[in-house]
Amino acid sequence: SSASSASSDPPPKEEKRKDKGDSAPKSNKKAKKTKSSTPASAPPLEIAPPVESVDSQRARSSKSDSKIIVLLDQARLETVKNSRGFYEMINCDDHRDLCKKKLKKDYKDFRPDICHQEMLALIDSPLNKAGRLKVYIRTCRGVLIEVSPSIRVPRTYKRFSGLMVQLLQKMKIKSTTTSDTLLKVIKNPFSQHLPAGTRVYGMSCKGKLYSPRALAEEVVPADDDAKSKKNSPPVCFIIGAMAAGHVTTEDHPYIEKMISVSEYPLSGAAAISRILGGIEQHWGII
Repeated sequence: SSASSASSDPPPKEEKRKDKGDSAPKSNKKAKKTKSSTPASAPPLEIAPPVESVDSQRARSSKSDSKIIVLLDQARLETVKNSRGFYEMINCDDHRDLCKKKLKKDYKDFRPDICHQEMLALIDSPLNKAGRLKVYIRTCRGVLIEVSPSIRVPRTYKRFSGLMVQLLQKMKIKSTTTSDTLLKVIKNPFSQHLPAGTRVYGMSCKGKLYSPRALAEEVVPADDDAKSKKNSPPVCFIIGAMAAGHVTTEDHPYIEKMISVSEYPLSGAAAISRILGGIEQHWGII
């Protein structure tokens, strides 16, 4: 009996060893599963270079004095009193008979919506949000308007026309929440509002052709140069806001050169988007 008990003792130890041996690989498998379940950190897709925060971009741009000045020229902003005694903006859709019979002018020229589209393209641009853009409007009647960079342009034409009618009557539009002046009529000529040494360029499809990036590199000083050279001259672009015609040197004799950003005729808003896009890339504004 002692022999049989001695012979029967080893098997349980072997079973325990087998159990231990069996449990070890299971734990390794679990460990392997946990390791494989966590994906390896892959490099991010190269969509865009590292972007600065909005606050850092604004702080950097506020230190730089260089700004782009844009004049929307020959904007067709004219008002008329309707039958109810209220003033409204003349446009080609609602005042066709008035233009033909009373004003004796082509109704197709009354396109205030062009100025609306161009203002949306300018004020909504990253260049303006970075504080590097200054906008003026000059109407076909010679009224010169200064636009605040903090204005929010109405999205619909009806609200925009109402705002412009109010401006032409009161000569000034103030913010309802702050004391800032968003729009105001200023004295002519436009040249007296330009800093000394400003280089002025007119936009025309007949001007010298540039790609947006090449235009920015040739005309606009680099951002580093503008910071180091405080006397770098600012740049002004005169863009037409009329339905037909061109910006001419007769109206603006201080224009240095006529330029174009496409070999095809573009709308004013499309030309503005191309010009500002090239400058934003040139200055690293994303």
